Amino acid sequence: MSCIHLNRIQPPPNSAEDLQFLGFNQDFSCVAAGVINGFRIFNCDPYKETFKREFSGSIGIVEMLFRCNILAIVGGGKDPAYSNQKVILWDDNQSTPIGELTFKTEVKAVKLRRDKIVVVLEKFVYVYNFDKLERLRKFETIPNHKGLVALSPIDDCVLAFPHTQKGVVRVELFESEKHNLINAHDSNINCISLNMEGTKLATASEKGTLIRIFDTITGQRLQEVRRGTDRADIYSIAFSPDSNFFCTSSDKGTIHIFALQNGNDQTQGSPKDINGSSMQSSTTSMTGGEIVNRKSKLSLFGGYFSSEWSFSWYKGPECPSVCCFGQDSKSVVVFTAEGSCIKLSFDTKKGGECIRKSFARFLKKK
Repeated sequence: MSCIHLNRIQPPPNSAEDLQFLGFNQDFSCVAAGVINGFRIFNCDPYKETFKREFSGSIGIVEMLFRCNILAIVGGGKDPAYSNQKVILWDDNQSTPIGELTFKTEVKAVKLRRDKIVVVLEKFVYVYNFDKLERLRKFETIPNHKGLVALSPIDDCVLAFPHTQKGVVRVELFESEKHNLINAHDSNINCISLNMEGTKLATASEKGTLIRIFDTITGQRLQEVRRGTDRADIYSIAFSPDSNFFCTSSDKGTIHIFALQNGNDQTQGSPKDINGSSMQSSTTSMTGGEIVNRKSKLSLFGGYFSSEWSFSWYKGPECPSVCCFGQDSKSVVVFTAEGSCIKLSFDTKKGGECIRKSFARFLKKK
């Protein structure tokens, strides 16, 4: 998902005053912010505001097409610039709309790649070709208020979204004209993400305690990690460019970085001692040169005690945020609902707590 719709949730007290939407482009080089009078685009690493466009109304969704001049925008908020039932294709070089798609209900999300446009409604996902705006496919989903969807931006086209059954993700493999139904969780899906090539799928449920990784081709579960023991609303999961790590953010404010393993699935748990503290080791380890996530001190008992905990972590402001990896894959960039941009560095061999390298404010607090 990797985006925040502040106009659909109860904004935290310290949220940025103008912010309506926050989401990355396809390669995580930029982040787009929908605000009450238009949209703004920021370079992620290094952080820099690249441009802004003002409208006489607010923008609820801004979807970039990599770094080019074409964007998809949807109105939102109390005074929308456009109807929230329309997707406007915007050419920023000409400062004008060049096309639109109109629907009978609110648009929940839009995803772009150079050959396709994906539009998510409450109960349907539509796929269009980019050049002629012709509808290619229509899929029914379980009620999808958050607009959960993931689209691979390069190579073969892979699309993932909630199926009509609770906890099930449908993965559409367009080139092979096949699909997989993945039983990801027992409860409703809350966040989904694909790596750049579309070969790995990450999912989290509405509980927000476990994140699972699947092979999109076979549907096999590859890994399960534990974000924490308390319920959390996960807003983003992002893979590193080399798919060696993935990071996640939630409303708890803690950023977690996990090492991506290629071994068999493991059953996870969250043991606690009598004081309620998690009984997990404070260091990571390497097995045969492979980087391994933290494990419980009682992992030898297996089952509940064999949790994989985050390889590296950082405690930030307790508010919704989205995160991605920096240019060197040794850093993580976090954009928060309170209007801050934080760059973190982590040790790719030893893990541990991240170091804050820089801080900037891209929007003012309320």
